[in-house]
Amino acid sequence: MLRLSLLAIVIIVVWIEILPYLIPKKPKNFYSDDDLREIALSRGMHPIPKDYAKFLQLLDSKENPITKEKVALGKQLFFDTLLSKDNTISCASCHMLGKNPHNKNQFLDDISHPQEKTSCMICHIKDESGTDRLSTAIGVEGAIAPNHLNTPTILNSALAKYRMWDGSAKTSMDVIAPMIHDKYKMNLSSKELQEKLKKNIYYVQEFKKVFADGITFKNVEKAIDTYQKTLLTRSAYDRFLEGDNSAMSAEAKRGFKDFIQLGCKGCHTGITVGGQTIQKFPVRNYNHIIDVTGIFSREYIGRDVAAFNFNFKQYRRYPFENKGGYLGKDNKQLFRVPILRNVTKTSPYFHNGAVFDLREAIHIMGKYQLSMELTEIQIDEIVAFLKSLEGNVVEYKELK
Repeated sequence: MLRLSLLAIVIIVVWIEILPYLIPKKPKNFYSDDDLREIALSRGMHPIPKDYAKFLQLLDSKENPITKEKVALGKQLFFDTLLSKDNTISCASCHMLGKNPHNKNQFLDDISHPQEKTSCMICHIKDESGTDRLSTAIGVEGAIAPNHLNTPTILNSALAKYRMWDGSAKTSMDVIAPMIHDKYKMNLSSKELQEKLKKNIYYVQEFKKVFADGITFKNVEKAIDTYQKTLLTRSAYDRFLEGDNSAMSAEAKRGFKDFIQLGCKGCHTGITVGGQTIQKFPVRNYNHIIDVTGIFSREYIGRDVAAFNFNFKQYRRYPFENKGGYLGKDNKQLFRVPILRNVTKTSPYFHNGAVFDLREAIHIMGKYQLSMELTEIQIDEIVAFLKSLEGNVVEYKELK
């Protein structure tokens, strides 16, 4: 009986392996530049506005109107370590921008930091990434959050529908208070922050200029919120969407075609190319299993091993170590889809920063989300497309 059971398992596994090769592949579509644009725009993948009036149409609100003075105050607060309990951490400590004034010793700190980094990242830590490039964010007094979560980029996040890894923050303002209050981040209460700001003559004066009721925690949130709304980036991709066929290379366009045809656009969509939905990860389970006899061992492809009624041991939920044990929204492995704009500058990847190499991240997404082994050429092309999403923060002259 044991031999028959093992034989049955082998037959099932082999059949699963060869089935994809027996099914005829769909013919690949040829997309012209206009086709690519039309498909993208139909998915809401619009360009970031270069015009201030269109910027206001996207992000201005009656509840918190965007003004030049409020943005300036929000920027000052964003880079000020006064917002943390021990005066060592600012918003910009974890959401780094190209011209970070808050830490002149950042380079030396990074090359000596115990967390693993790639050699490229050590030199490019100050790239305009909107994140700290650490696998796990570090708060006041070196605090590391128990879930070991990686810092998502703040760039373009104001245009996302969901924020935080579990998608719990629905607006850009919803993120601010948790970051300031969390004991593993800035560890400062609303009352404590107000008291610190009221002792600062500069802030007393500036808040009076912007808000009729002066310094309140709600006004701190409003000011920072208006500033982070201005952190939008434009790239070659945006120029292509606006009609400039020469903005993207031929390889990047092939990568864009792959992105569309393979199904990446199903989750990474909208103006931010991500951040618009919450999705299961991984969709497809590739669990390393061993049967009770210890004889048969392999990587099984399937959603539910238990359905076979064998006593298999499953080693992990993710294709990497889940340091911190985080399981997403409602502990159901549901995650806010990351924004892909500037993704080439935001390694390490995934919720716990487990993967440092972009090519490996693309391979994992192909295998575990799309159930396919991407070729090296496909990965090259997708990387070229993602590089077309690299951009710098738009400087609207009306806010200078």
